[in-house]
Amino acid sequence: MRRLPLRSLAVLAALGSLALAGCGTQTGDAGEQAAGPPGAGGRSIRAQQVMRLTEVHEQTGMTLLEGPTFGADGGLFVVDVTAPEGEPKVMRVDVRKKTKRAVHTDGRGAYTSAQFSPYDGRLYLTDFAHGEIVSLDADGGGLRTFFSGEVDGAPMNPDDLAFDQDGNLYVSDSRGLTEGRALGRVVRIDRDGEEATVLADGLAATNGVSFDAEYRGLWFSELTENRISYLPVGAKGGVTARHTAIRVDGGIAQTDSIAVDADGNLYQALHGRPAMVVYDRHGERLATVEVPARAAEGLESATNVAITPGGTKAYMTVSGPAGGYLYTFDALAKGTRQSNGG
Repeated sequence: MRRLPLRSLAVLAALGSLALAGCGTQTGDAGEQAAGPPGAGGRSIRAQQVMRLTEVHEQTGMTLLEGPTFGADGGLFVVDVTAPEGEPKVMRVDVRKKTKRAVHTDGRGAYTSAQFSPYDGRLYLTDFAHGEIVSLDADGGGLRTFFSGEVDGAPMNPDDLAFDQDGNLYVSDSRGLTEGRALGRVVRIDRDGEEATVLADGLAATNGVSFDAEYRGLWFSELTENRISYLPVGAKGGVTARHTAIRVDGGIAQTDSIAVDADGNLYQALHGRPAMVVYDRHGERLATVEVPARAAEGLESATNVAITPGGTKAYMTVSGPAGGYLYTFDALAKGTRQSNGG
């Protein structure tokens, strides 16, 4: 989840107490090696505009697109975090026809990610404001609360999520973001929503989360530390010690959502710059995906990406005062389930 302007915070707070101002930044561990700044190392990939999906909402003062994920019918589902009641909070995009339609709206949720479950085929949304995870039918009906309440005595601020092959959920919990404290967590919730387990804690605004290509471990990012860590995960959800895998020196930009392609490459979205950086599994910087300079005015963040299943066409959500847009580029490898950014 990103830091939002005060006007938007006030409106969203009225909807669901989403107050994210005052994020803190902590100093990284000594001896950590830094990847070069965006644009340094690897090749440059220029993204092309597909269409504008949203305009700035008068009620909230902004628009923020997130959670692109492909449905079984080939439609691309996208959420608008700051959409007010009456405006689409979830929309379906036909990327070939360049059309969109509303899927869901309500007067409560602030949805920051979307993923389809391999277990029941429903669309799952993280509600950052209320600490809940809800699910919908693909057509937008059948809203259910899948999980709510405290985990280990503390409420969640669920941001992104990933599914394992059995349909269990792995959630980046950005708890502590508003206080500027490293209280974030990675939480596993079983596919029935009955048991939640903290896999990692003491994190600085946990954000992106995705399994690697082999489902052996989780990649996750920390917004206010600009780092990507790796957490090995066993077959039954057990974990071993995590480690910092990549340091991202992004200048004013911060690490947002993560997607992984069939070759295991990481696509790290940037909040604060309409760009993504791509690394291989060993931390080598392969490419920077950027919105062309002439089109970048009024665009502040590239929050997330989805790569077409079995293909290499990637679709990136980009937002700012100019509105919410969908951009496309050619990914370095084919898309899989993990190629929908958390």
